[in-house]
Amino acid sequence: MNGSGQLARVAEADRPIVRLTLDGQELPGLAGDTVLTVVLTQGRRLRDNEFEGRPRAGFCLMGACQDCWLWRPDGSRVRACSTPAEDGMALLSRSPLERWAGAHP
Repeated sequence: MNGSGQLARVAEADRPIVRLTLDGQELPGLAGDTVLTVVLTQGRRLRDNEFEGRPRAGFCLMGACQDCWLWRPDGSRVRACSTPAEDGMALLSRSPLERWAGAHP
């Protein structure tokens, strides 16, 4: 993710900075942002879909469609569109179980 995001911030840039990581990459956002806002202001995709590996950036953006799930390292899931970004939050774009299964055939 390189800062040329799907979303562009046009106002309220004076809020405190929060930093989260997605797949080990640090992403800056602002206090009050959702995880989805942080990720999509920094890049053009949230995750790849499970079936074809195509990039996804959320769908409904209001917590109804199941398209923006991300995982914590402990395996619990969060909806990126409705979860507030927290400083130090670590997230994964694929389930830790899926990553483990892929690495250990």
